[in-house]
Amino acid sequence: MKPTVGTTVAPRRAPYDPTSLLEVAVGVFNERGYDGTSMEDLARAAGITKSSFYHHVDGKEALLAAACDRALDALFAVRDEEGSNAGRAIDRFVYVLRRTTQILLTELPYVTLLLRVRGNTATEQAALERRREFDRFTADLVTQAMADGDLRSDIEPGLATRLAFGTLNSVTEWYRAARDTSPDAVVDGAVGVIVRGLRP
Repeated sequence: MKPTVGTTVAPRRAPYDPTSLLEVAVGVFNERGYDGTSMEDLARAAGITKSSFYHHVDGKEALLAAACDRALDALFAVRDEEGSNAGRAIDRFVYVLRRTTQILLTELPYVTLLLRVRGNTATEQAALERRREFDRFTADLVTQAMADGDLRSDIEPGLATRLAFGTLNSVTEWYRAARDTSPDAVVDGAVGVIVRGLRP
């Protein structure tokens, strides 16, 4: 039935699904901290009841697992790309740095949450182990690039890798898409600083 003239019709809210609720949850986790967030907080942020929230997701830890997996799956996809596996080790290392920075920017809320994981739950421990696995993959590239003479060898490869990712990951603390710095400028600047610092 059509509304009569003068009748106000409330706009229909788009139905929530697991993907949109995950987006809400990640925003709240980043704002309040995972441990400081309750399911009541998440339901309130989504504008639905807690029971409605549970209709779509199993609970808070399931949301954390999905968020970490989204960030980690993107990183591990980079590991399988041709640019990470073909050519000199230095070129593969630079490729991994560039792609990692691009993912950090496109998946900023999810990567931010991943970097705040401390291993307090089984889900967090699993996420940390996957992060370490990716770090080991990159450290192997650094080791080979050092052996080739393309990177300085007076820094232990694991330390060089941690310093490189520390520089990249710091972007989550200050970058916002609305800022004047473009994503391409961030990628070029961050990778350039790292590589120049590690060159012989």
